[in-house]
Amino acid sequence: MEWLTDNKIPVGQWARSFFDWLKNNFSGFFDTLADGAEALIEVLLWVIQTPHPFIIIAAFVGLTWVLQRNWKTCLLVAAGFLFIINQGYWEEMTESMTLVVSSCLVCMAVGVPIGIAAAHRPRLYRVMQPVLDLMQTLPTFVYLIPAIVFFGIGMVPGLIATVIFVLPAPVRLTYLGISSTPDTLLEAAEAFGGTGNQKLRKVELPHALPQIMAGLNQTIMLSLSMVVVAALVGADGLGVPVVRALNQVNTALGFESGFIIVVVAIILDRMLRIGQNKQ
Repeated sequence: MEWLTDNKIPVGQWARSFFDWLKNNFSGFFDTLADGAEALIEVLLWVIQTPHPFIIIAAFVGLTWVLQRNWKTCLLVAAGFLFIINQGYWEEMTESMTLVVSSCLVCMAVGVPIGIAAAHRPRLYRVMQPVLDLMQTLPTFVYLIPAIVFFGIGMVPGLIATVIFVLPAPVRLTYLGISSTPDTLLEAAEAFGGTGNQKLRKVELPHALPQIMAGLNQTIMLSLSMVVVAALVGADGLGVPVVRALNQVNTALGFESGFIIVVVAIILDRMLRIGQNKQ
């Protein structure tokens, strides 16, 4: 076996050389990307943190009513936010919510068009599959290393690492929804003279809406799972007390902050169950 280990393929060296090359030749692009991500985060933080918490709660309850038309779901959302205030985690919750919303905006804006393109071009999806598998199976901590190299410490590298990890979910589910559109519907649209754009807007997207919303739901859940990981690179939010509890072996703090993350996940999940059966 020694002959095999003595001739180690330098995968790590290749990766480091590649990232060094990117940093040296595309530093301007990464600076622009960091400025844009930071601006998005600051705007969302201002929107969520500036008003009184009760105004934000009322806005979320109103949005829940518009989406769900279910007073029980609205009551659950209100109770969840009031519980977060009661536990003293409102500021941390808004910071984590900012990271989640930012990653959802980026992932859905990028992932849905890619999923649509892949559904219309099967060969493209076959090429994309191993890349998507790699993005989802590579340990999340590995993403933090190049994120720190390119973007430093703070919310921005946390957002970038989250987007890379979460992006395959909306791509795959959008592809599934579009590609599973019944041929009879497409043939009917063609028979009535529908163009490709009209078939997409009036047939494929409405049919794929449940899968696209499932992709949004998965995006939110996976983004919340990255909250603690993002705290390791200086991102604010609910991950900070979790990491602090781990360092201090503080069971009370860890369970308390971890349970708040669960509450936020339940709130967002119940709010955005569009296209599914409502109880």
